[in-house]
Amino acid sequence: MKKIFEPYHNGSLQLKNRVVMAPMTRSRAINNVPNALMATYYKQRSGAGLIITEGTSPSPEGLGYPRIPGIFSDEQVAGWKLVTEAVHEGGAKIFLQLMHTGRIGHSSNLPEGYQLVSLSDLKAAGEIYTETGMQEFSAPVALAEQGIARIIADHVKAAKNAIDAGFDGVELHGAHGYLLEQSLNPIVNDRTDSYGGSIENHSRLLLEIAQQIADSIGADKVGLRISPYLTSNDMPAYDSAEVHQTYVYLAQQLNRLGIAYLHISNNPGIPEETHQGIRAAFKNTIIYCNGFTAETAEAKLQDGSADLVAFGRSFLANPDFINRLEKNAPLNEPDYNTLYTPGEQGYTDYPVLEQLSFTL
Repeated sequence: MKKIFEPYHNGSLQLKNRVVMAPMTRSRAINNVPNALMATYYKQRSGAGLIITEGTSPSPEGLGYPRIPGIFSDEQVAGWKLVTEAVHEGGAKIFLQLMHTGRIGHSSNLPEGYQLVSLSDLKAAGEIYTETGMQEFSAPVALAEQGIARIIADHVKAAKNAIDAGFDGVELHGAHGYLLEQSLNPIVNDRTDSYGGSIENHSRLLLEIAQQIADSIGADKVGLRISPYLTSNDMPAYDSAEVHQTYVYLAQQLNRLGIAYLHISNNPGIPEETHQGIRAAFKNTIIYCNGFTAETAEAKLQDGSADLVAFGRSFLANPDFINRLEKNAPLNEPDYNTLYTPGEQGYTDYPVLEQLSFTL
């Protein structure tokens, strides 16, 4: 048997295989509340050993995109229970990704009375989808220290809500230019207080959130997604040596804390030295994601640089992706026009192998 199909057992990660469904925003949460359609979508894909949900905001001000879910209200917790029950029926584990978008968003996507916030008031360059079309990112308000304390408390409460909703754990989204990565970047985070100025201070917000969540729900129920050297969502590039030192420092501190996993969004800009530095510093589970095929994922597992491999795009149009992997069957192509539209089209209506007429 290929390693990718073997069970994986490490602490709280008791998985039927080594395939992870990566987090992917799908914008089906009407009024930011998870629903039965989302439960169907995730259950269809429960052939994965582990599912990581789409980015889910811990507070109203983190809802930078339209129709993304939250985990801060009783109604949202009840909606997510539909999802976790469905996925567990399918035999998979499921972690909720906590994503506060920070400065990446538009004010019209937020509930009335809320505004974008970040570590500084530096506006991101670029545009974002809104219900009235593409618009420039709104300018954020710089968080005061009491605002940072509130952000931390919001994340801890959200993690507790996730456990109440039946999740097996939470993943902090420290990647792709959202709030926690904004705190790491010395150009976006130009603070001069205890949350800025040095690698340790830039890392403080993420590590304080991780520590307090671990204290609340257990370190073995916490993961972190990172994207070193990636410049998506207007993350300005900064000194390569400092990037390396930042992520090795995070790996060391999170290893000390004993969290369940690091989830690395792979990209060609990550030097091998940084890959090796993270692997050497972090002794628990490492997940790699982005651009893997069945063959390259297997190689990554065999050489020990990854313990699990996450697939995103392949799961979009292939609810039976694991079955297709096992049979070496062709994959459906996603309909990119319906990635973020409401409704079941391009979401839960992709065919599985049994519905197709080709001969394997």
